[in-house]
Amino acid sequence: MEGFLNLNKSTGFTSHDCVGRVRRLLKMKRVGHGGTLDPSATGVLPIALGRATRLLQYLQSDKAYEATIRLGVKTTTDDLEGEIVTTKSAAQLSLEDIKSVLGQFEGKIKQVPPIYSAIQVKGKRLYELARAGETVEVPERIVEVYQIQVLAWRPGEFPEIDVAISCGTGTYIRSIARDLGAALNTCGVLVSLRRTKSSGFELSDSLSLEELEELLSLGKFQPISPAEVLGHLTIVNLSLAEAQRWCQGQRLPWQITSTDTSTDALRIHGEDGDFLGIGKVVDSEDGCLLAPQMVFKSF
Repeated sequence: MEGFLNLNKSTGFTSHDCVGRVRRLLKMKRVGHGGTLDPSATGVLPIALGRATRLLQYLQSDKAYEATIRLGVKTTTDDLEGEIVTTKSAAQLSLEDIKSVLGQFEGKIKQVPPIYSAIQVKGKRLYELARAGETVEVPERIVEVYQIQVLAWRPGEFPEIDVAISCGTGTYIRSIARDLGAALNTCGVLVSLRRTKSSGFELSDSLSLEELEELLSLGKFQPISPAEVLGHLTIVNLSLAEAQRWCQGQRLPWQITSTDTSTDALRIHGEDGDFLGIGKVVDSEDGCLLAPQMVFKSF
């Protein structure tokens, strides 16, 4: 029972809650997740099982969301979970107004995360400091938003817009909602959020906790193999003798190619096609070597 689970998180659960539930259902201790979702958010939450928890760092970083943003409302948390700070009619806004500023939020942009977030400052989570009433300057960061598409528009006193957002890791959709409002000379808040893609996992292929429990009761659940999840990494195939040495922690003499560099993680397979782990080409006095970074299978 080692590999990955593409979990469709329900609203009201923290990512930690989901990990705990999976631990109990599978009766195993080593379970981890690949990317926190707020309790009110739903959608794809990659779950690693067993030794696959050591592979979380090698997953793809791209993510995609569907979000609803309400304009004219400001809260303490930049979503509807917080207290309302300001309401200001935004009935004058049109869809054309929205589209005219959306381009500001694509590409590499500066973003200030919400004060209620899991980012650590001075050794504490921002939400812990905020709940304690401490005023903290939230550090600005650079994030990348690949594309924002308008899905629907509902005008009114507090108009709402549905958008599809594809972005890199570390992007806060709540911050986009807040900053979109500011760009339109009003305020904005995130109403709902669903993650449709994360680390190569798609929402259409995900399982809810209830579906997982049913599959387990029927003996039909099979984890997703690491080889499938790590398909974005360059593959290296070793002979049986090479595989045995590599899995024992030995570095192998290696002829570097244009597809594997000293900075790339490589997906190592044996001659039978089995996934062996993650390797890396390193320089040494004896030339290039293929070094183990994480050995998944033992001989």
